[in-house]
Amino acid sequence: MLQTETDSILAFPRVRLAHAPTPLAPLSGIMHATGHGQLYVKRDDLTGLAMGGNKARQLEYYFGAALAEGADTVLITGAVQSNFVRQCAASARKLGLACEIQLENRVQGLPEGQDRTGNMLLDRILGVPIHHFPVGEDEQAADDNLEKIADEVRARGGKPYVIHLGAEHPPLGALGYVDCAREIIEQTRALGHELGAVVVASGSAASHAGVITGLRHYGSNALVHGICVRRKADLQYERVLKRSRDLAVMLGTPDLITGNDIITNGDFLGEGYGIPTPGTMAAIDRGARQETLLLDPVYSGKAFDGFLNLLEQGQLPTDKACVFVHTGGTPGLFAYAHLWQQGIAS
Repeated sequence: MLQTETDSILAFPRVRLAHAPTPLAPLSGIMHATGHGQLYVKRDDLTGLAMGGNKARQLEYYFGAALAEGADTVLITGAVQSNFVRQCAASARKLGLACEIQLENRVQGLPEGQDRTGNMLLDRILGVPIHHFPVGEDEQAADDNLEKIADEVRARGGKPYVIHLGAEHPPLGALGYVDCAREIIEQTRALGHELGAVVVASGSAASHAGVITGLRHYGSNALVHGICVRRKADLQYERVLKRSRDLAVMLGTPDLITGNDIITNGDFLGEGYGIPTPGTMAAIDRGARQETLLLDPVYSGKAFDGFLNLLEQGQLPTDKACVFVHTGGTPGLFAYAHLWQQGIAS
């Protein structure tokens, strides 16, 4: 085992929410089709907690901090079909805390009825108060409005804990992907393989920064390809680098991450966040039909498109294990059902 009693990550408060370690499964169909013998998927869609997904790992540290501070209410902001918001509401219910969520209008052109399907349906079933925020691409404005809601909670006598969106706040949730990186190293070693590369969706940068920092923290030099799902590659590079360095400082190793560690790939972003490309849809179809993986059009579908293209272009090592991180997002499929109904998908 890589983790020892002196591991600096153990100093951070944490509550167990995810079903972990998640499986590392072979991509048998893709391996058969490509001849590559060491392709795997890290099934973080199977973390449990209200249909699973990568945010369960991150929320373990946010809720650990909230409980340590004596908070009784957790506030979070995200897109209308946010996986993070849905799993935050579920975490609060599981731990007996109140939760209020703010939904931002990030994606234009979705059909009517978004409040009746996908993640938003689950938010309503979980029974948490929902605040609507009309702006979609202004993190500071979203965080500022969240603080106003926090003031309202305080005025009622509550003690709120705010999960901020902006990158100027410590990346506490990214510690969950330091844990995930350790699991990946241990699981590939148990299979007799050396880890060569990890491919992960890069949006808020918490998962991407956590994986790269975790790999270096536990002694792996494997490459991490972040597939951009929200910003262009140059902007995302700066964000991931900052978040990774902030995380390294939190772990007590400020010189752990260099600029050469960060890879951001914007070739699969398309028109922007929440707007799938033809490649996204093809990757979703291939994942379902060759591997029975259910990928979503916002995060995991774009990332899997990137994974398949990197493999085809020979950019993934053939003599080491290559791992695609399935970050979940399954409920989002239902919010995008119109793409199949309209015949946009094959």
